[in-house]
Amino acid sequence: MQIKGFPVGALGANNYIVWDEINHKGFMVDPGGYSDKVFKLINNECFTLEYIILTHGHGDHIGGVSAYQKLFPEARVVACEKEKDMLINADINSSLECTGREISMGADIWVKDGDSIEVGDMHLDFIHTPGHTPGGMCIHVGNYLFSGDTLFCNSIGRTDFPGGSFEKIIASIKNKLLILPEDTIVLPGHMNESTIGDEKRFNPFL
Repeated sequence: MQIKGFPVGALGANNYIVWDEINHKGFMVDPGGYSDKVFKLINNECFTLEYIILTHGHGDHIGGVSAYQKLFPEARVVACEKEKDMLINADINSSLECTGREISMGADIWVKDGDSIEVGDMHLDFIHTPGHTPGGMCIHVGNYLFSGDTLFCNSIGRTDFPGGSFEKIIASIKNKLLILPEDTIVLPGHMNESTIGDEKRFNPFL
């Protein structure tokens, strides 16, 4: 499994590209904007982009979806079923503020807590982690956790947006994420990576 991260969009959200070198299949997490570097990487590595996975529906994480759908029409968009209202409603997903245009979209595959998919030899588990948004979710694959805007390095996602809840995000992190092995590498939606062990010891919110 290979992983590359790129800061994209006006807010520099982390867009991750993940692929299986043996089976030449991969997925993308949170395309907050289009990047030529991402497009070239996918073409140069010669893998099929099977899924575009959204950890949540805010504009800085979905701004590039339409561009990649045109370039890779075989890629299916995956989101949590509890994020439908956020994704479809530009008034609450902050897309105009983040991208300069209103975005209203759905998904090809709606998942719920505990669902999983296979991409090549990679097994992806979806973890519903409400708090930043009602349908926020994390993706656990191998020794990595794509934590979106739920868990950051020594911080947590904001809870003052529509649908946010401080109590829910803390419960999500403590009950669903901190139970993962301490050496799990946390790849967040913004800023630098961390580990579950470091967040247990050093995150002042937890």
